[in-house]
Amino acid sequence: MSQLDIRPLEGVGAEVTGVDIAAGLSNAQFDAIHEAFSEHGLIFFRDQSISEQDHIDLARRFGEIDINKFFAAHPDYPEIALVAKDVDQKDNIGGGWHTDHSYDAEPAMGSILVARELPDSGGDTMFASMYRAYDGLSDGLKKTLEGLNAVHSAAHIFGTGPTTYATATDAGDHESKGDGRINNADVADMMADVIHPMVVTHPLSGKKALYVNPAFTLRIEGWTQEESHPLLQYLYAQCARPEYTHRFQWNPGSIAFWDNRATWHWALNDYQGQRRVMHRITIEGCALA
Repeated sequence: MSQLDIRPLEGVGAEVTGVDIAAGLSNAQFDAIHEAFSEHGLIFFRDQSISEQDHIDLARRFGEIDINKFFAAHPDYPEIALVAKDVDQKDNIGGGWHTDHSYDAEPAMGSILVARELPDSGGDTMFASMYRAYDGLSDGLKKTLEGLNAVHSAAHIFGTGPTTYATATDAGDHESKGDGRINNADVADMMADVIHPMVVTHPLSGKKALYVNPAFTLRIEGWTQEESHPLLQYLYAQCARPEYTHRFQWNPGSIAFWDNRATWHWALNDYQGQRRVMHRITIEGCALA
């Protein structure tokens, strides 16, 4: 039997080998994996063969499952959100830097993504470290950010407005049948904007991390969007610096588990005319401080 090994990767994340998730993790294996997840904010597994129930069982060892409000659900396992793009579809889901669920008052802890159907080429996912992005700031800017909060929203992405992602792409439900890859735009319209610190102390690792993202952050609290724009754009460029990122190439049996409080991710949309199906389970988090 192989021995569990955890190998840090360049940029962000670590790869875990020597475990068979379908066979179940021992307490010692789980503790080591949990520690690696806390430290790196992102872990990968290769060459796994897990069922939908195995996926659910793994997620539940880390916390309660957060049922996604907007993504289409697996027909037999509502805990699993479908992240899919078919051969005749142009737009993918997650095609830009973001972190999941920052629009919630208690943002999701993490997401476990399992590869189910992959294109012959393309479809990699980019990840970026918010720990390293914060550490790379000057002391003066760190001090400034410590006193600032940011406003996050779901409505401009998942809502009914004419320019939202749900409306302007082929991922949304445009005929009110509830059968789109993205649904429940009216729910997004009704969700109140939320406030989070721009720098958080991570609840697992205790490390500082930047907590803003281009998808769901609207502006700095108490500032106009025009005033907020220069600082946010500077921070976004800082977060996406190549030395803080890792490009993950999916293979059959690949699993990624990222911490939404410590990383960004971006699903690349470079496989037009091919099908890609991923299963995602999101785990509940807590209020951020």
